[in-house]
Amino acid sequence: MKRPIHLMKEAFGDKKKLVEAVEKFTGEELWVGRVSAKKGLAHVSNAKLLRLHATFSAVKEKFGTRFKLIDSILELEKRGKDEGYRNRLLAYPVPRLWDMYQSADKRASRANKDAEPKKAKAAAPAAKTATKAASKPKAAAPKKKLASKA
Repeated sequence: MKRPIHLMKEAFGDKKKLVEAVEKFTGEELWVGRVSAKKGLAHVSNAKLLRLHATFSAVKEKFGTRFKLIDSILELEKRGKDEGYRNRLLAYPVPRLWDMYQSADKRASRANKDAEPKKAKAAAPAAKTATKAASKPKAAAPKKKLASKA
């Protein structure tokens, strides 16, 4: 595994270019301003800048804005009308929202995958029992003797 400095140099050349690439995403569409005004992005580690760039690139490509990302999270979690939850999500930064989206998407796809076999299994036993009942008549159960207490 390569170190972050090597990855940064391969992809961007130097840290200034990486910082400029991340700063392109700092508009109101994707960015929640939480950077120290004194330090700025130049003092953030290479690893974090690389992760931010990858996350912002993926979100920008798939959704365009963080508001559309929030809407898709609400849709996946079936909480589209929950305004309190929407307001809470509006305060979250994009990396956290992206992680929430990926988790919700994985849960939804797993739930859909699990629901399909259950429907097939529920239909199959009902058909089996109907054919068994038609082919074999039920035998009378033997009667149990009651023990009398003396």
